Amino acid sequence: MSAAKVARLHDRGVVSVIGPNAGQFLQGLITNDMAAFENGAAAIHAGLLSPQGKILFDVFVVQSPGGFVLEIAREKLADFVKRLTMYKLRADVTIDDASADFQVLALWGEDASSSGETVKTIAFGDPRVPALGRRILAEARFASDIASATNGVETDPNDYHAHRIALGVPEGGKDFAFGDTFAHEADFDLFHGVSFTKGCYVGQEVVARMQNKSIIRKRVVGIAAAASLTSGADIMLGDVVIGRVGSVAGQRGLALIRLDRAAEAVDKGTALTADDHPIDVDADAIHRYRASAAARSAVAELPRRE
Repeated sequence: MSAAKVARLHDRGVVSVIGPNAGQFLQGLITNDMAAFENGAAAIHAGLLSPQGKILFDVFVVQSPGGFVLEIAREKLADFVKRLTMYKLRADVTIDDASADFQVLALWGEDASSSGETVKTIAFGDPRVPALGRRILAEARFASDIASATNGVETDPNDYHAHRIALGVPEGGKDFAFGDTFAHEADFDLFHGVSFTKGCYVGQEVVARMQNKSIIRKRVVGIAAAASLTSGADIMLGDVVIGRVGSVAGQRGLALIRLDRAAEAVDKGTALTADDHPIDVDADAIHRYRASAAARSAVAELPRRE
């Protein structure tokens, strides 16, 4: 049995949203449903969108004394605090950068568990895919020896990202561009990042329209090649760019790609390439696209009521 692994994610930060109105405040902003905590959820994954429905930030939300803490890409943290403050108005909440208080860890593998919880340390299963393991917001002053606080062997963050890539799970800033990607394109609908039953939030109308009326032609999907992939490389169908490589781990990677064009390439037996090397696109993703397109076409062909 292989040992569990634990990695420090130095590129992640933490924001605290504390106060009597914290839950209600976040409920009106993010894509997922804060009511999940009332039903026993330990954490949710969500996005904060622009009014046009593009992802500005993706976050994990967990409860903490007096409110919530949100784990976010460190490079987006200052902008996130600024955006929340803009929406605050008269809400009784306090919004702070709490990154100095925590180290963000990923723990995964066989029977991964944390035995070193402290009063402020927060551990939770990754809400996107259980196989991703656990996230730990470790109290910084006790996080110097993370391996002894878990049953994991400390390893490089790249090992965690290889694990994430193998499971096909995107990460903002690596696999899709903030401010330029819709929630469905970033697979929020596939990985429990959006609620279609909650009330209004910023960008909700666009998300609902894409869910109910649109064929999602572009998504982040898994790719593989016979040679090492390069992050940022264009994916080509002949001389036409149909996607771009995101995170990579050797010959495997994730890419934001036009699935309609990828399906066309499969039908015609035409190779897709990245850096002049042939690549394969996850067959399940193409199958889901075909099924969705067929279902939408069937609905469009139904006779309309006069």
